[in-house]
Amino acid sequence: MSAPQIPNLLSLRGGRGGRGGGLRTRRGGGPVVAGADHDSTIQGTDTDAAVSRLSAVDAGYLEDPYAAFFVSRMDGLPQRRFPIINRGTYTRTSALDRLVQSFLSPAAGESAASTERQIVSLGAGTDTRPFRLFAGAGPHQKLTYHELDFDVTSRRKLQIVQGNRQFSRIVTNSAVKSAQTWTAQPAHGAGEYYCHGVDLRELDRSITEPLDGLRTNVPTLVLSECCLCYLQVEEAERVLRYFTSRIANVAAIIYEPVHLDDVFGKTMVSNLAARHIHMPSMDRFRNAGDQVRRLRDAGFRAAECQSIESIWESWIDAAEKERVDQLEGLDEVEEWKLLAGHYVVVWGVQGEGLGTLLPAEDMSSG
Repeated sequence: MSAPQIPNLLSLRGGRGGRGGGLRTRRGGGPVVAGADHDSTIQGTDTDAAVSRLSAVDAGYLEDPYAAFFVSRMDGLPQRRFPIINRGTYTRTSALDRLVQSFLSPAAGESAASTERQIVSLGAGTDTRPFRLFAGAGPHQKLTYHELDFDVTSRRKLQIVQGNRQFSRIVTNSAVKSAQTWTAQPAHGAGEYYCHGVDLRELDRSITEPLDGLRTNVPTLVLSECCLCYLQVEEAERVLRYFTSRIANVAAIIYEPVHLDDVFGKTMVSNLAARHIHMPSMDRFRNAGDQVRRLRDAGFRAAECQSIESIWESWIDAAEKERVDQLEGLDEVEEWKLLAGHYVVVWGVQGEGLGTLLPAEDMSSG
């Protein structure tokens, strides 16, 4: 299809009852337009992410009892996304959930009762993953979960958690611990939840001591869902180094767009530019190979990368594909392949003694 016909999938916001959004762009830092205005624009992508997540839940793609709490219904019903977007949200979420579960699983020779893990989610916004993980945790599973985002986003999340009793069944004793951090404990199982209001661009400079509650002696997963891509490349490298220099057994999962120098990719870039958003990583990490080299250069001894299109084809079994196909149907098959081919999930492992994330060929359940 020609460029003018490509739907504005990354930037359509729509009016009341409208449809739009992308495969979930997330927040971070790294201004194109310096100052608070750009930061507010990036923070606004969290609203897009929350609406896309709820749209996929409402349409039956995903189960997430916490998604609705992070979307305001004051302006009417939440926006319903295009089927192509709902499928993208489903595929990305399913892929990351399976990689995260692989990370949380006991390594060889490690008992389930003694398993300790730590997750650090960058630019987490209103993501519901920690609540879903804590809700499913066993009584002996110990998980420390950190979320890092702008202070205004962190404070808003605290208000929502404290203002809805359903969260008290998942996390308890939510309270402000310091000027930058609030914490809570899992209602079942062991561990702790930290929500940090920090600007990732200032992570090294503003925090002279290790991040509050950060454990350096347990296997740790650093998760970036379209977050590091908003930072300048050097800033993103410093963020990764902040954790890899402190923690020996560390893994990383990154979800970002690629292939932005073709016709479809250029339209995606144009859509973002219309919202005054630029992803500096787009200039450096143009394809899957670049993303793999990025993690290897950062010290990860093993790295893998798959496109969202490939993940849909090879990680989702036939029965699940049939279920998803029956939810809405997908007329824009070629558009789906174009869009899904422009996003990747890349993951890597640094250090010995850490249960390696499953390679792509082991992920398919079909």
